[in-house]
Amino acid sequence: MSLGLGKRIELEMRGRPADQISDLNLDNCRANKLEGLTSDFVNLQTLSLINLGLPTLEGFPKLGKLKKLELSDNRISGGLNHLTGCTNLTHLSLSGNKIKDFDVLDPLKDLKDLTSLDLFNCEVTNNEQYREKVFAKLPQIVYLDGFDREEKEQEDVDGEEDEDDDEDENEIDEDEDEEDEDEDEVGLSYLTKNIDVSSDMSLSVSLCMFQCCFWCVCCALAAAML
Repeated sequence: MSLGLGKRIELEMRGRPADQISDLNLDNCRANKLEGLTSDFVNLQTLSLINLGLPTLEGFPKLGKLKKLELSDNRISGGLNHLTGCTNLTHLSLSGNKIKDFDVLDPLKDLKDLTSLDLFNCEVTNNEQYREKVFAKLPQIVYLDGFDREEKEQEDVDGEEDEDDDEDENEIDEDEDEEDEDEDEVGLSYLTKNIDVSSDMSLSVSLCMFQCCFWCVCCALAAAML
């Protein structure tokens, strides 16, 4: 049995206050309405509500810092005016919903920072002039369904983070290589010292043996003379 949306939000918060949450994933939590999601999430920047079965956005809170909103695979057919309180929204995905008419998109005109909109697999995309009409209606949009007006594919936002991670890993590998070289140098120095010490010890032993032999010869000569 699926948890209620309010309970799921509580679990995702992990005891943290709402104003400390910047990323919230509530995917696959079946719900007919929004509950537990309030304007107390003042620092929320990313919100994912994929496959909840939502038929409406009624009650969607004003989230002034929200930048990315995932609403894919719900049953939304209108009511996008409930999103106009998210004034900093830049990425909005409505793919897999029940949007049929272009007029439903009119409220998105108020989202001046919205640059990426995804309507893939919505009925409205079946119109032959779909892309032209959406770009004309929402001139602030740069990417529609992942492509710009010239059909150039949108770059993966997460890719930059991956590159940064790769650079960090390379730096770590270089540091490890330097440490290995230092260890090799220390090992060689240690062996050289041991060789030097061993040589000194061998020389000392040889001298002692020579001295012993010399005194034995002297004693033997003295005895012969007597």
